[in-house]
Amino acid sequence: MIPILSHTDAQTVSFAIWAVALPFVAFALNLLLFGKSKIAALISTIAIVASLVLAVKVFLSVWNAPVIHAQTTWFIIGATKVQAGLLLNNLSVLMLLLVPVIALPVHIYSIAYMKADEGYSRYFRYLSLFCFSMLGLVVVDNLILLYAFWELVGFSSYLLIGFWFTRQSAVMANKKAFIMNRIGDIGLLTAIIILYTLFGTFDIQALFGKDGFVQLSNIAAGMWAGPHSAIPAVWQYVAFAGIFLAVAAKSAQFPLHTWLPDAMEGPTSVSALIHAATMVAAGVFLLGRVYPLFIESELTILAIVGAFTAFMAATIALTQNDLKRILAYSTISQLGFMVLAMGVGAYASSLFHLVTHAFFKCLLFLVAGIVIHQMKHIKDDSNLDIDPQNILYMGGLRKKLPLTFIATIIGALALIGLPLTSGYLSKDGILIQAFDWAESRGAIFNIIPYAALLTSWLTAFYVARLVVKVFFGEFRLHKANPHIHIHMGDGSWLYKAPLVFLAICSLFPLFSNSPIFYEDAWIYKSFLPSNFLARENLYHIIIPALVNILAVVVMYAAFAIYGKRNAWAFPQAGLLYRLSFNEWYIDRFYSRVIIKFVMWFSNLLYWFDKKVVDGVVDLFTNMGIALAKLAAWLDRNIVDGLLHLVSAVVQSIGNFARRFQGGKVQYYLYSMLLVVAVVFIFKMIF
Repeated sequence: MIPILSHTDAQTVSFAIWAVALPFVAFALNLLLFGKSKIAALISTIAIVASLVLAVKVFLSVWNAPVIHAQTTWFIIGATKVQAGLLLNNLSVLMLLLVPVIALPVHIYSIAYMKADEGYSRYFRYLSLFCFSMLGLVVVDNLILLYAFWELVGFSSYLLIGFWFTRQSAVMANKKAFIMNRIGDIGLLTAIIILYTLFGTFDIQALFGKDGFVQLSNIAAGMWAGPHSAIPAVWQYVAFAGIFLAVAAKSAQFPLHTWLPDAMEGPTSVSALIHAATMVAAGVFLLGRVYPLFIESELTILAIVGAFTAFMAATIALTQNDLKRILAYSTISQLGFMVLAMGVGAYASSLFHLVTHAFFKCLLFLVAGIVIHQMKHIKDDSNLDIDPQNILYMGGLRKKLPLTFIATIIGALALIGLPLTSGYLSKDGILIQAFDWAESRGAIFNIIPYAALLTSWLTAFYVARLVVKVFFGEFRLHKANPHIHIHMGDGSWLYKAPLVFLAICSLFPLFSNSPIFYEDAWIYKSFLPSNFLARENLYHIIIPALVNILAVVVMYAAFAIYGKRNAWAFPQAGLLYRLSFNEWYIDRFYSRVIIKFVMWFSNLLYWFDKKVVDGVVDLFTNMGIALAKLAAWLDRNIVDGLLHLVSAVVQSIGNFARRFQGGKVQYYLYSMLLVVAVVFIFKMIF
């Protein structure tokens, strides 16, 4: 039974509801009243500002305070009463604050970035719908509502990815994202059904809260036993598999990661909001919500998948030339770090990295948007046939885009995880705890932290490569086309203000007083259990030193290779290069094996349906028609024939008898005489 809320808590709940609802109000107003009006941007931006203000109030009221859980009866089916409401704890209010904090600079940036687009008002409608979906997802207390908002996040993302729906590539990208996320959604729905079957509730707090049903359950003798019932233990593993599929799809983890790079077909500002900061973080958020569900072996699987995904995506980013695609694979890699952290028990570090990553990755995407925007202007003005996202056409842009360059450096250093940045604090925490985790489990488990360590150095290399290719050296497009006129700049304050804000948020002071010790970060400390004892060992010294010293060496190597044109540059050929450049051939494998098999199987089912199922139906149909025709013939020739025969006989008898009723007396006398004669003869004979 949920206690009656105090006035303060009720007000906090009201603020949270409005923080969620205001973007939807903006969506509805823009859809119903303003159509194609430019005022749509103002409405959406005011709504997200108001959401941010309310989210701040909610955050200050709930952070490190008792959980606020407000419920009401949603519906009743028989004896089952389903409650729905809001669950405000550290995790939910952190995400409630993070979404509008990231969304606001994206809205401001988008006012300038999308101003010349024909779908300007439609863009802001979609943006508001997405923000509403994401905000609702993080505060609901009910698995059914969580699933509904989960689906709505996917749908609004589908709209934004395919925003330029006249492009075939955008249409294919949003279809791909939609279908792959449906695979994950099936998993999540399956897990929800299993949890309800065992525990009889959809209430997240009752299931996963302190002393919740999941924590009180256990697996023994082949059964998964809850407080009130038990089911076969295999269903616990199925529930984990369902959650894993949901996380892998939404947070782009292997093997369901291939949709994210293609999702860059949407506007770059969309990429900044959805595919770097919020939507893709929903999978990690889900892990945080249901974390007590997982047993040790399942957490190990998460650690393995996260480490592999991080490493794989980093190796692919090494050779890509599309600016946004490099950042997309960087996002996949960083999400792998978060899933790895969840797997090794670094719950606080995972959520800490989720927050820091949101700022510096959003910053890098907005920077990419400015660079691409300027390159597209040059392409259109000079009528060039180039890809404005290809970094091979860039170079030397630091002089033409000074603020953009500075913002890029800050974001890049945070992504690499060098000191004085937020990324240093959150990533080093994951690496140190991964080594702590592996040490207590045996030598084979050391593969996971060492893979993460190698991934960090790969990150330093491909980020340095990107920065050098874009901002250093000479402008290669101008060198190849000396006749073109170049007019480039950082843009108006609508571009600059979001960059400055996000760059400041990518530095350490926002999160910790210490630029070195991740344990001092306020987010990290707030998610630790009350009985946590920090382990002080050599890893806390060796790992940060090793990571950062070698990261600097790797960055210099990248600068030497791509900036100074060093002779020992890597060959653009060979097995490893092709494996990286072709993205480990995973997409090609899906296209040539999985999709072909699905198409073959679908055609087989179509043939079976057409020839066998429809054949049987047609057979029974033809048999029915034949029986009907036989029945018709019998009815017409036998039944009706018999009736017609009787009728004919009766008619003949009637016609014969009618001759005796001619109205003449002599005929009556003849008839009587004939009857008497016949009777007399009959008597004489017998």
